[in-house]
Amino acid sequence: MTASMQINGSLAIITIDNPPVNGLGHATRSAIAECLKTAEANSEVMAILLTGSGKAFSGGADIKEFGTEKTFAQPSLPALIEQMDAYTKPIVAVINGVCMGGGLELALACHYRVAGSGLQIALPEVKLGLLPGAGGTQRLPRLLDIETCASMISAGQIVLSDKLAQSALFDIYESDSQNLLASAEDFARSIADVRPIPRVRDRPANAPTTTDFFAVTRSALMKKSKHFPAPFGCLDALEASLTQNFEDGIKTERAIFQRLLQSPESLALRHIFMAERATGKIAGVDVNTPLRDIKSVAVIGAGTMGAGIAMNFASAGMPVQILDLQAASLEKGLERIRSNYQSAVSKGKLTQEQCEQRCKLIVGVDNYAAIAQADLVIEAVFEEMQIKQSVFEQFDQVMKAGAILASNTSTLDLNQIARFTKRPSDVIGLHFFSPANIMELLEIVRGEQTAADVLATCAALAKKIKKTAVVAGVCDGFIGNRMLEQYTKQAAFLLEEGCTPQQVDRAIEAFGFAMGPFRMSDLAGNDISWAIRKRRHAANPQAIYSKLGDLLCEQGRFGQKTQAGWYDYQANDRTAHPSELVHQIIKQHAQTLGVTQRQINDEEIVQRLVLALANEGRKILRDGIAARASDIDIVYLKGYGFPLHRGGPMFYANNLDWDKVDGLLQQFQQGHQGGTWLL
Repeated sequence: MTASMQINGSLAIITIDNPPVNGLGHATRSAIAECLKTAEANSEVMAILLTGSGKAFSGGADIKEFGTEKTFAQPSLPALIEQMDAYTKPIVAVINGVCMGGGLELALACHYRVAGSGLQIALPEVKLGLLPGAGGTQRLPRLLDIETCASMISAGQIVLSDKLAQSALFDIYESDSQNLLASAEDFARSIADVRPIPRVRDRPANAPTTTDFFAVTRSALMKKSKHFPAPFGCLDALEASLTQNFEDGIKTERAIFQRLLQSPESLALRHIFMAERATGKIAGVDVNTPLRDIKSVAVIGAGTMGAGIAMNFASAGMPVQILDLQAASLEKGLERIRSNYQSAVSKGKLTQEQCEQRCKLIVGVDNYAAIAQADLVIEAVFEEMQIKQSVFEQFDQVMKAGAILASNTSTLDLNQIARFTKRPSDVIGLHFFSPANIMELLEIVRGEQTAADVLATCAALAKKIKKTAVVAGVCDGFIGNRMLEQYTKQAAFLLEEGCTPQQVDRAIEAFGFAMGPFRMSDLAGNDISWAIRKRRHAANPQAIYSKLGDLLCEQGRFGQKTQAGWYDYQANDRTAHPSELVHQIIKQHAQTLGVTQRQINDEEIVQRLVLALANEGRKILRDGIAARASDIDIVYLKGYGFPLHRGGPMFYANNLDWDKVDGLLQQFQQGHQGGTWLL
């Protein structure tokens, strides 16, 4: 049973029992409805208590049924709530744990609410491009101030029950969780005979403290949520709670919900929600695989990447050694770490005490013997195979048995790296993205001989350091950078054909990317991609790519760090200014190639860049480098700034329809460097 009932004298106690968070799936809703019907028919029952098993009241919709017909099968949540609205006996919600989404709407439909301390209360549907569709936007403003409601509903903010203890949301607030049920039972007996039974719907909604509240809030949303209609729909529904009667407000909420449900933005966000959960399913790795014990970590290289990687583990409370053979580099790396943490303190994200604790967890060392007992070691040295070989040969000599040996390589052959050791089963790729202490994505690269327990351990560790991990197979660039190569190729070919860097960047940023390919390259350093191109050219001299990036680097235009790249920059200013010199280089190069430049519209720019990603993603699936198309989407959403409201390159192409995509690709194949689409 997903919900059960027991009789305790004059009280009926209904317990939702659908682990892990008591999701309100169809079977659960049906069971609650039947329990309510039985309790109402029992003349000895005077009041009903509704609570949850374990550590949750209810987390809302059951994700196992998400997007299926069961989500809306009768009794739907609105139908269950209508049953409660017409109930003849008082129902007391005993909020014993997480109370979110439909779970909170269920509690709001109860006549009274008793809550414990430290519980998460939320209506986070906006994060799926929706709004609470079972009366949440109409009932919550009748219990809380409209400002708090807007934060919870239009931003999906989680609020702890402690902060709401004195509000009308709770009739009883029990600070001692051990006494919660007993207090609720006493309260239920005390109100069992009270009539009329109070209903939240009968209360007036709370007006904002300022007359321009909704206008100001909408203006603020335009700055951060302009691509998403749901936050605005939430505000519209909240405003309806003030301007309409309850019944009309419910109709308004339902109409907005139905509109948002079909919106491309909600479809994209729901796809992402499911895709994130799918990344944890690793082929060939049993969920019960024993994990290796990771209590200490060592990082090789105190540069920007190494320092950022070290911070991830220190922030999770794990001791880290950071090794650099150059004393000056080591000192600079430790200073960078402290500076990053101190910056978080100045922004109010950390206390000074937390800053000091984390800095103390990171210790600099200057020799390999010092890290011999680390459980996990990650190299973050220069992206060159000879340097990687030297590091891994050292690992093989000094690291204890059972230690995991990881490479942060972004493109190199992990299987070759593993052969530099006598324990290839312990070798894995952990590709962090820069800045490593901030970016959410972690690409876990599975070598031919990587052990299952090494994979499982690193996947679990990713969660501990708050990363979204995607497992990739071995190829040049793995998932993300293999696709990026095609994206940047097309961007450069567009310049040869007549675009300017700012036109390309502007078009893709209008599509939703935070930064276009040329501004991004200037930020990362054009010399980095130059080195990769030279390595790839040495391995495959027949490879086709634009020489424009090489021409820039040959003039020392490495990007922001040299104040000159695809754009011009000024000291201590990241503003990208169009460069007349770069425009001349592009024109001269096109003449040398014999390319007649033309006007290219923004639609073609976006299609070529985005479909270059999707087309390569399809090849990656074909080659078995990624397990799922949704994994590829997560890589690009979390690591490369693909716009959330577009759902990822594979989702975008699938919605566009692959037949249409293939038709466009055939057109592109007829154009400049069209053969690259076939490679």
